[in-house]
Amino acid sequence: MTENPMFPPPDDPEGTDELTAEVLPFLRKDAAPASVPGEGEAKPGEWEAELPDPDDEADIVMEGELVDPPRAAYPPSVAEWMEAQDKARLPVLPDWVKLPDQRKAVRKWAVRHYSAVVGYHAVRLPCIYTPKVLWYSPRGAWRWSAAIGRWVFDAEGKGLRLAAVAAEDAAEYLKLSRQRNDRVRLRGIVAAIASLVGLAATLTLYVMAPSWLLLLAVAALTTTLGVVGAPADRPLIDMAKVTFRKRRLSSDIVIRAHDASGLTTKDQSIAFPRPIGRDGDGWRVVVDLPYGKTFEDAVKAHARLASGMDIAPTQLFLDKDETSGRRVSYWIADRDPLAVPSGKSPLLGATQVDFWKPFPWGVDERGNPVMATMLWLSLLVGAVPRQGKTFSARTIALAAALDPYVRLYVFDGKASPDWRKFALVAHRIGFGIVPKNGFDPVAHLLTSLRELKADVEDRYHRLSELPLHVCPEGKLTPEISRDKQLNMPLTLFVVDEVQEYLTHPEHGKEILSLMVYLARVAPAVGVSVMTSTQKPDDKACPSELRDQHQARFALRVGAYQVSDVILGAGSYSEGLDASKLLKSHKGVGLLKGMSDDSGIVRTYLADGRDAERILTRAAALREAEGTLSGDAAGEAPAPETSATILDDVAAVLGKGEAKVWSETIVDRLADLRPDTYGAWAELDAKPKAEALTAALKPFGVPTDQISRRIDGRQVNRRGIKRDDLAAAITQRNEKRSAG
Repeated sequence: MTENPMFPPPDDPEGTDELTAEVLPFLRKDAAPASVPGEGEAKPGEWEAELPDPDDEADIVMEGELVDPPRAAYPPSVAEWMEAQDKARLPVLPDWVKLPDQRKAVRKWAVRHYSAVVGYHAVRLPCIYTPKVLWYSPRGAWRWSAAIGRWVFDAEGKGLRLAAVAAEDAAEYLKLSRQRNDRVRLRGIVAAIASLVGLAATLTLYVMAPSWLLLLAVAALTTTLGVVGAPADRPLIDMAKVTFRKRRLSSDIVIRAHDASGLTTKDQSIAFPRPIGRDGDGWRVVVDLPYGKTFEDAVKAHARLASGMDIAPTQLFLDKDETSGRRVSYWIADRDPLAVPSGKSPLLGATQVDFWKPFPWGVDERGNPVMATMLWLSLLVGAVPRQGKTFSARTIALAAALDPYVRLYVFDGKASPDWRKFALVAHRIGFGIVPKNGFDPVAHLLTSLRELKADVEDRYHRLSELPLHVCPEGKLTPEISRDKQLNMPLTLFVVDEVQEYLTHPEHGKEILSLMVYLARVAPAVGVSVMTSTQKPDDKACPSELRDQHQARFALRVGAYQVSDVILGAGSYSEGLDASKLLKSHKGVGLLKGMSDDSGIVRTYLADGRDAERILTRAAALREAEGTLSGDAAGEAPAPETSATILDDVAAVLGKGEAKVWSETIVDRLADLRPDTYGAWAELDAKPKAEALTAALKPFGVPTDQISRRIDGRQVNRRGIKRDDLAAAITQRNEKRSAG
């Protein structure tokens, strides 16, 4: 058991006296040795050095309130046992009662459901239900009258009397006849009195009651007669919702399913450590398989288990239990939950998103929210066409767009309309692989990858040099990412249909190597990579790139082998098989690696119109924060730099200048080569410096703060050092000589 740094262990001399003020009675020194759950017999004095004096104060008092002692105050074996008992304890109240978000979701569902039911019946009341009532009420009156007549004249005993006649049993017949006469006499009197009372009440109501009460009474009587007269196969009132097949699940059904699936033996059957009970829109069943059977065996028998329970395989979900290798938890849904749409994305109602925190991506099979995060990881999304792959990935990019401090790179290999509106916010964006109007999207992607690689390398260098109070442990923080001067924002690099770029005949290999580098190294400094593909094979999307993705999301695929390729080897044995998903399960996939839990995600939907609304709002946010940049801001991308820029910068440096500001160098470059650097000179001071920084990053020339005294005061601006430039030129020349 790991030690809690907030509470030192009992044998630590520091802090022990304050923390071990209360112990269990059977652990006191003056108590008899006792057995500890999970351990053998205690030896006398075994824990004497670890326990406090029993004469000391027995309770820890904190702000006038008795509290339990810290876990570290107990011996490790007892603390572990207590922790296990805490995990095994079931919650007193369900989550939808305790959690505010789930209470809100239940409340919204109730309002939505019952308002729809009321509206459904209100529309049909005047045009369908009223004519039915009027049509069936005469038949109901006849049925009612006939039923009263049969009761008064004892029609239910007629069969017995006829049987006595057929048997020529005179005594029995006379007995039944006398009984009938007594019944008819009494029932006739009751019927006559009821008729008189009913007639008097009707006349009184007709004469004295107001018109609204008279109409209400007539409507109630007519409706009652209509219900009685309605045919059994054609109910008077239609159903406002579809009734799904649902029946009570019993232990006999579960045992039968395990017998049919071969998970039991002649000598051993399954055991139930807890009763079968309802769990949401389904049943929760926990079973202990026979000794020697494992969760993996249950996964392999998934289809046979579903057949044995007489349900569809998509209604049966298996969960592993950490306490035992043979314990399996089943959730049996009343209907296929994956065919139910998850609904519109909550991002439609969000004004802004903090990308440092988890954001809503979808719901699981039971409707519980699934929160996604892209911090410190890269994500691979794979599926066959038309299963919601692009929409699932786009929802994550939309969340990133709603954080004005996240820089977006978006490239779509198939050039579909799905990503077009990201031009409103994307720092770099490109579509397809075919050059058009003088713009080559593949070259633009390659330039962006080089730019991003240089940025990642520079981030590692700069983060390591920041003071500890600004950058603890040399890691990116929310404050650093939002500091415009440091220029290290969270970055999301999205490539849809990545196979189109990786198989490019000219630049495919370099694109692959750069993307492998980014997927492997960049997430640690806040640059996340998300790629999606419909061809996850080694030729279209090599394993050297797939294996660098820490998180995987697989929607429906054609075979379990393809599912294993996307989710990673061994996923099938864990029960993760995206080939079992159906065509109707659009937007549904298996998620692995984003958190400790793997499971099903029904991603929220944001169609093209919704995406445009979100991106329009995101663009306004970025304009207000001053973070709109790159292609979205109409800034021409930095020209494709070559080694010539090193020579050009060296040419404009004056003799004896060891350090020069970036904007000064840009002005000199514009004078030297107006056609190449003229656009830079028209920018403001800060964009000038950023353009030069981006151009020099691929060659390892850093831009640092340089101080100069102007008009008697010290001014700091970014610039370059002659020594760094000389080192880059030397390295370039050595590479040329080696080549």
